[in-house]
Amino acid sequence: MPNLAFDKTLVLIPARIASTRLPGKPLADIHGLPMIVQVAKRAQEAEVGRVIVAVDDQDVFDAVQKAGFEVIMTGQHHQSGSDRIFEAVQLADPQARAEFIVNVQGDLPTIEREAVRASLKPMENPAVDIATLTVEITEEEDKFKPHIVKVVGSPISESRLRALYFTRATAPYGDGPLYHHIGLYTYRRTALERFVSLGPSVLEMREKLEQLRALEAGMRIDVEIVDSVPLGVDTPEDLEKARAILAGRPL
Repeated sequence: MPNLAFDKTLVLIPARIASTRLPGKPLADIHGLPMIVQVAKRAQEAEVGRVIVAVDDQDVFDAVQKAGFEVIMTGQHHQSGSDRIFEAVQLADPQARAEFIVNVQGDLPTIEREAVRASLKPMENPAVDIATLTVEITEEEDKFKPHIVKVVGSPISESRLRALYFTRATAPYGDGPLYHHIGLYTYRRTALERFVSLGPSVLEMREKLEQLRALEAGMRIDVEIVDSVPLGVDTPEDLEKARAILAGRPL
């Protein structure tokens, strides 16, 4: 585990009730628990910091609270998960004691604790503003799919890249590995404050990738290489896959 203090880290899980492909997604049942509660359990298993769910719906709030997790009601006006977690950070930690904010998406019920921990490793370098994850692409066809976001980065160790760009295109050109970005982020608190104050950038809007805002502003993003891509639940088919994956896990 990274050598960062537990009491200096907040794990924030944003959950939006609106979903076109899977209505009521945070409350979808997975082995008797709402999906958002399963995500909170995975985050808690990582044992890296205080876990808080940030919601915009009373039913989701009640479900998370009933399961015994800390939950905060946030506004429905947010355009992104980072805006939602920033509001939650301000509400949960008004004295600004936390230095690191881990943003775990609310639709990752099978996320492994090792992945959550890995997102904190680059933060041991004080020059890093934001850390995220990636997996080497092994299927040739995945290199050409626009919904699979690629990290273009300069290797700084066997398990880490310094991000230079993120793109939906097939990049970089030439021989060598390509990397599939995983949208789990750890922010230095000061970096999160700066990030949400910037507003959308030109390349962010063009590629529809929020993390480009940080790079365009000169912020440093390091990317930890992990072994597998967690399943994001966006459709009923994804939900069935998540149920199957968790079928053998003690609840």
